Amino acid sequence: MSTDVTDGGAFGVYIHWPFCLSKCPYCDFNSHVRHAAIDETRYVRAFAAELAATAERVPERTVSTIFFGGGTPSLMQPSTVAAILDEVARHWTVSPDVEITLEANPTSVEATRFRGYRLAGVNRVSLGVQALDDSALKQLGRLHTAREALEAVGIARKIFERYSFDLIYARPGHAPQDWAAELKRAIDEAAEHLSLYQLTIEPETPFFALQAARKLVVPDDDRARDLYDVTREICAARGLPAYEISNHARPGAECRHNLVYWRGHEYAGIGPGAHGRLGVDGRRFATATEKRPEAWLARVESAGHGLVTDEPLTREECADEFLLMGLRLAEGIDPERYATLAGRPLDAGRIATLHAEGAVETTSEGRLRVTLSGFPVLDAVVADLAA
Repeated sequence: MSTDVTDGGAFGVYIHWPFCLSKCPYCDFNSHVRHAAIDETRYVRAFAAELAATAERVPERTVSTIFFGGGTPSLMQPSTVAAILDEVARHWTVSPDVEITLEANPTSVEATRFRGYRLAGVNRVSLGVQALDDSALKQLGRLHTAREALEAVGIARKIFERYSFDLIYARPGHAPQDWAAELKRAIDEAAEHLSLYQLTIEPETPFFALQAARKLVVPDDDRARDLYDVTREICAARGLPAYEISNHARPGAECRHNLVYWRGHEYAGIGPGAHGRLGVDGRRFATATEKRPEAWLARVESAGHGLVTDEPLTREECADEFLLMGLRLAEGIDPERYATLAGRPLDAGRIATLHAEGAVETTSEGRLRVTLSGFPVLDAVVADLAA
């Protein structure tokens, strides 16, 4: 059996822009607020250096997707985005049908840059709407109103071939009937793709401290399950079924970049705190860069890259990661690919037990996938299969 744990499939490039105007109280992402102006020219040079160093390790790739995440990439000037895309094309072949996504805040100021991003090469935007209710937006620490968000969505619709937006549910006091109405309104605006996330309280966030002080109460597990079921049912009925546990799209409109992650393909992580998975000499490497923007910048300027983690994964680690990511998808996984990665097949007895419990099913093509009733206990399913 082959010991090569690289996949030779799609190749993505993730660019992390770490700056935000403010830090949302639920957010534990690598994002930073800076009150002084950001030297974008200096950052472009650093992005270029890290791209060059990465391409030297993994040459001759064809880039199928590029994703600008954050932080808030829509705080960048369009010329900065254009310069970074030029550097990607300098080092790798870019597919003619490349998907280039940029995350954006739906404020009127940032929407004025949308046309510039389109001219730079961006062909898909993902808008952080988060709620269509002004009181909820204020509670979530967002700087836009529902009206402003929908106006930004309207601008995106006119400029980009593809667009998506995010909403957060299971907010404090969130009732299923209110969420159903909000979701239907969102689908009317969304066209092809929605990312719908259950609010989770992460350690070391302001929401975590508020919850600990009993000043913030989120829906309990039963109510959260009701909200999850409402999400699934309404989206499916309106033609946006879940293709991943939190992502819904019309068939063919899935986010191709995120599919790179979930299908276990190869991707380069560029910028402060970016993670990557690179195939080098038949082995799969997990990479991560320095999180703090200024420290990343100094490291790149002195060493040519910002890497702080660059470790080959074992076969078991590759297989576990493939299982963890792939079972998030409605399409599931190919058990034969798992066996190739792990050097052993999945345990038939465990699969049979999960089948009997209604948590997984096997498709006519032989793929193993989690059922609708299994998704709410996905972590337990993955842990059982990986044991």
